[in-house]
Amino acid sequence: MNNDQTMAAWHSLDADSASQLLDATQRGLSRAEAEQRLERYGPNHLPQKPPTPLWAIVLRQFRSPLIYILALAAIVSVAMGDIKDAAFIMGVLVLNAIIGSYQEWKAEQSSHALKKLLQIHATVQRDGEVTEIDAEGVVPGDVVWLESGNRIPADIRLISAHGLEADESLLTGESLPVTKDANWEGPEATPIADRLNMTYAGSIVTRGRGKGLVVATGSATSVGQLALDVLSDTGGSPPLVERMERFTRAIAIIMLVASAAIGTMGVVLGGYSVGEMFTFAVALAVAAIPEGLPVAMTVALAVATTRMAKHGLIVRRLTAVEGLGSCTLIATDKTGTLTCNEMTIREIHAPDGAVFQVTGEGFIPSGEVLQDGKPASQESGTTLVELARAGVLCNEADLHPHDGTWNWRGDAVDVAFLSLGHKVGCDRERTLDAHPQVNQIPFESEHQFAAVYNRVDDGVSVFVKGGPERVLEMCSEASHANFDRQQLEQTATHMAEQGYRVLALADGHVEEPITPESIPAKPTNLRFLGFVGMIDPLRPGVKEAVKDCADAGVSVSMITGDHRVTALAIARQLGLAEDESQVMTGDELLGKSQEEIAEAVRRVRVFARVAPRQKLDIVEAARSAGHFVAVTGDGVNDAPALRASNIGVAMGKSGTDVAREAGELVISDDNFATIVSGVEQGRVAYDNIRKVIYLLISTGAAELVLMTLAIATGTPYLPLLPVQILWLNLVTNGIQDVALAFEPNEGGVLKRKPRSPSERIFDQLMIERTVVAALVIGGIGFLTFRWFLPEDATEAQAASARNALLLLLVLFENVHIGNCRSETKSAFSLSPLRSPILLGGTLAAFGIHFIAMHTSLGQSLLGAEPLPLHQWGVLLLLALTILPIMELHKWSWAKRHPQT
Repeated sequence: MNNDQTMAAWHSLDADSASQLLDATQRGLSRAEAEQRLERYGPNHLPQKPPTPLWAIVLRQFRSPLIYILALAAIVSVAMGDIKDAAFIMGVLVLNAIIGSYQEWKAEQSSHALKKLLQIHATVQRDGEVTEIDAEGVVPGDVVWLESGNRIPADIRLISAHGLEADESLLTGESLPVTKDANWEGPEATPIADRLNMTYAGSIVTRGRGKGLVVATGSATSVGQLALDVLSDTGGSPPLVERMERFTRAIAIIMLVASAAIGTMGVVLGGYSVGEMFTFAVALAVAAIPEGLPVAMTVALAVATTRMAKHGLIVRRLTAVEGLGSCTLIATDKTGTLTCNEMTIREIHAPDGAVFQVTGEGFIPSGEVLQDGKPASQESGTTLVELARAGVLCNEADLHPHDGTWNWRGDAVDVAFLSLGHKVGCDRERTLDAHPQVNQIPFESEHQFAAVYNRVDDGVSVFVKGGPERVLEMCSEASHANFDRQQLEQTATHMAEQGYRVLALADGHVEEPITPESIPAKPTNLRFLGFVGMIDPLRPGVKEAVKDCADAGVSVSMITGDHRVTALAIARQLGLAEDESQVMTGDELLGKSQEEIAEAVRRVRVFARVAPRQKLDIVEAARSAGHFVAVTGDGVNDAPALRASNIGVAMGKSGTDVAREAGELVISDDNFATIVSGVEQGRVAYDNIRKVIYLLISTGAAELVLMTLAIATGTPYLPLLPVQILWLNLVTNGIQDVALAFEPNEGGVLKRKPRSPSERIFDQLMIERTVVAALVIGGIGFLTFRWFLPEDATEAQAASARNALLLLLVLFENVHIGNCRSETKSAFSLSPLRSPILLGGTLAAFGIHFIAMHTSLGQSLLGAEPLPLHQWGVLLLLALTILPIMELHKWSWAKRHPQT
């Protein structure tokens, strides 16, 4: 037998050929042969990625260009003997690592459940005996017995099937169970969803029984191949990571160029020594680097994480927070994501042409039957009860309340009929008590119907449920109407075109006694009761969520394994598509290049009947077309696309472990509408990060302007010492920038279009505003320093001037924080009480510096000292000048850019 379990297209082979290829028989393996194969192929479990150890999570916090720059500054400080400076910088790095590691470690603890999918048992035939073993012991060549309720342990080529139906939605995305046929054979290119002689690992048997030959186990199964894709490292980077990498590279280049240029200028033009200029260069580097940015950015993302959790969105990776707010396209699965994955009877068409609407979502029997928007009339009640009675009697499912909740078991179609029965007062248990079952014809794929025989009054009646054409050919009359078969067939066709799965129901009286030997191949002379139209309904709030995404400039595309007609019907309800031209199937995607698929993404909103690999192709094509892509899904079939996207959003409640492993975000309530709250909080987080960056860069640039002016004018003393710059950047400003990360939503973020994927963080607005703030703060600071510094000043007098300048810069920071609270709104329009954390942080930053001025530790560390009251007044007035100047720039920007 060949080592490659996937060498054959097993569905294209008959059972005998498959057995020969596997060097097995349809009677099963011997125990000795099974042991050898288990050693050869390994245990039947999914490939899995081990949990990330804590040390790796910690190291991950240091993988940032900005962190590298800070570490370099710390090394230079140590080399120059500035231990205090190095300690400050290292403290920032450690604090950032602690916060980020804790957040990610918590998420990792709840996300590693990948191998649970195959922790099941299997019934196999060994040495001619049927025995139950752990599914991990199943090997290629085993014969496995299947029955209703089993989770399928491996990929199996069926040998026999009796009414066998399997729920393969986790693999294919199709919401309805697939009826299996062991005798079916098809071409190699047949999609997974249409391979009727195969069952796949992880699927569930919803009805019937059968047996089959195991053809693939573990990582060789279809599920296993998808899991291998999940474990690969081909995923896209979150937008914030890409933007911050560009930003920090630019900061590094600017810092090096500015330091080298000013140092050279000082040596050549100012007459300073090389040693003095090296000291200046280090001070300039410290001023240019926003040391507090890593901590503030981590806090901003952690705050957004907490806010998202309140809305039901669990964040596994901090940088994914902002990514959801920046996405331009959400590619979403249909089954279980946009829809409930619970078949629901939505319409009933009676034989007399009356149409009834059924309210309620999913299996829970809350709702009623309406006609023309009003409760069904008493005259119609008889028709509805007769139809519902047939549906609940010809049924193998169970639906009952328990401890305040509804529980169900069995085929989705059967459960839907039980739910309808409750809505019209036809409970299955009471109905069975009144009409005991005496025999049945179970559903078989070749029959396309099921029938039961029950006692009614003093005789026996038959109740039938099945495909419209099959049931109509058994009927000779209709309840409460003339029987017009042609007209009824047109009604069924029209319902199917609307995306409904259509079933017909009928009943009839049986004249002859019913015994197992006398059951006919099919009942005849039945009375037609009506059609029911079933659909997997939309989740509550999904339609509104899709509209909100459109308002926010985020495109939504549905990617599903379901049929074209069903997908289009759902898309019409959502407002995603109107006609066939906006739908493309997996067959139409075959052979297309990435460029052609990218073009399809631009004009098509619904991709139906696609294979898991094609979902991956669509996501990759969308990314190549310039989209930042968020993918939502719950099935194993969604996992590769989740991994390949910029942001993967998995469903947490009904989602598979493989999907949750692949996603950076998990929606705990399985509600697609939750993603809109995530988009909003992601945008708020990005806004707050921009505010923090502006605060840090503008104050750092102001220090750069201050020191450049000092060198250019030949000032004999440095305006600030490196330790004082670190005090400003890490302590006083550091407290405020962390507090700024808590700033609440300004409002209207969902009315904005997404930021362009190519947009820089340091855009024109931030450049202009940074330049204005830096010139004002740096220029006034330099003039103040020179004012306090007398001619022929001594070192003591220079220290006194630095003390006054240091206080002025602290006051500037306290005032300037008000400008940073919004890029567009006036500082005067935002109440300080609106953000108590920021107010408290600002007061704390000022209080810490005030204490430092009046304590021996602060005086020795910073050279700070108390100032007389009149100097306080002058410095405060100077600091207030930044407020009207920045207000003027906001007004000017709004005039020049009214669209923002």
